Amino acid sequence: MRALRYFVNNLDRIGGYAAQHAVLIVIAIVIAVVVWVSVGIMVRNSRRMARGVLAVASLIMSVPSVALYGILVSIPGLGLSRQSAVLALVLYAMLPIIRNVYVALNGVDPAVMEAARGMGMSQRRILFRVQLPLATPVILAGVRVSVVMMVGIATLAVFIGERNLGVLIQQGLVRTRSDMIIVGAVIVSVFAVFIDYLFNKLERVLVSPGIRGDAS
Repeated sequence: MRALRYFVNNLDRIGGYAAQHAVLIVIAIVIAVVVWVSVGIMVRNSRRMARGVLAVASLIMSVPSVALYGILVSIPGLGLSRQSAVLALVLYAMLPIIRNVYVALNGVDPAVMEAARGMGMSQRRILFRVQLPLATPVILAGVRVSVVMMVGIATLAVFIGERNLGVLIQQGLVRTRSDMIIVGAVIVSVFAVFIDYLFNKLERVLVSPGIRGDAS
């Protein structure tokens, strides 16, 4: 099979592309989690503000990936750079993360919240000791969706200078090489499945069995 032969003969090259792909996703998801979880926490008590933020996030999500990369490249200071690729991925992660944070924090049982207030806990302590721990499974689900989505969208960053797994697909199309396209597509798919598996394991580590049971 040509695709398998191409994979075996180009392991070093493919490994380099996979490493660059992983680095791009790790940078983007770390920034996205820090920024969008913080935004979700800030808008949790304001339905009007949350609707506005989610509307903007939905608008960004509706922009085609190639178009968004093109817009970011035209911004002074970004151009054809990794910064443009990272920013695009961070923007696409906005909707699933903020939406899940907002829904999860506001979905905590009111009786639990009332009990925490009755114990004399401040709003800050309730947030960090009660709401966030109970909301963790739903928040992780949003992050999980974002990361899996990033794996595919990151391939298009090849058009703005990134040298990741998207190179295999792009060069395969240019050269009419189906083996390169198949190898690139399969590796990206396996990458996404592997990340989904890692998040499943991460949830088991971060979330107590009792909370997992409630979430399910």
